[in-house]
Amino acid sequence: MALDIKICGLKTEEAVDAALDGGANHIGFIFFEKSPRHVDRQVARELAMSARRRLAIPVAVTVDADDATLAEIVATVEPGMLQLHGKENPTRVADIRAKFGLPVMKALSIREADDLKAIEPYYGIADRFLLDAKPPKGSDLPGGNGVSFDWSLLGALDGKTNYMLSGGLDADNVGEALAISGAKALDVSSGVESAPGVKDINRIAAFLKAARAADARNGS
Repeated sequence: MALDIKICGLKTEEAVDAALDGGANHIGFIFFEKSPRHVDRQVARELAMSARRRLAIPVAVTVDADDATLAEIVATVEPGMLQLHGKENPTRVADIRAKFGLPVMKALSIREADDLKAIEPYYGIADRFLLDAKPPKGSDLPGGNGVSFDWSLLGALDGKTNYMLSGGLDADNVGEALAISGAKALDVSSGVESAPGVKDINRIAAFLKAARAADARNGS
C-alpha cells in the first residue's frame, strides 16, 4: 500500500498546491486559536475545495471543541475527516463521530512505551490514530512542537492499528522514521516550515520527495 501523507497546518493556496503537487493525500486545517497555524474557516473552505478537486481529503483539526464549534466547522469547511487533538475521551469521540457522520482521527501523545496503552480504549471508536510526541513542558500546543519520540516504540503495536506517525518529522529524518517505525502513514507540520505557521513550499516538496523515496526503498 502506498504511503499515506498528511501535510498539516496549511493556510494558503500556494502551500496547498505544493502539498498536492508532491502527492500528499490529506490536507490538514487547524482550528485552534493558540496555534500559529490557526486558519479562518472561510479561508479553509476555499482551500478544502482545492484539495477535494484533486482527490485529497481535507482534515479539520480541533482541540476539545464543543459541538457548536464543530458544527460550524463541518458546515463551512466540509472536511472529510475530523482530527481530535485534545483530551477527548472515548465517549466524546464516539459522540462526535455519531453526531457529525465523519471518520475521526484521535491524536495521542507518546513519550514512553506505557503511553501506547492509551490507544486501547479507543479501538473500535476512533477510525484512526495520530501518534505525536508529548509536548515540551510549558507548551500551549498539543502538537506542532517540532519534537519527536522514540520511533522504535511503535514496533510493539498490533499491525492492524491504523495510525499516522507525527512529531518532529522533516525531509532529513523521515527515511529513518519510516525504517525504524514501519509506519504506513505520516503527518508533518512544523518540519515543512520556515517559521512557526509559515509553510515553505520547497520544504514541503523536499519532505514529500524524501518520504516517497524512503517508502520505495522499503518496498511498499
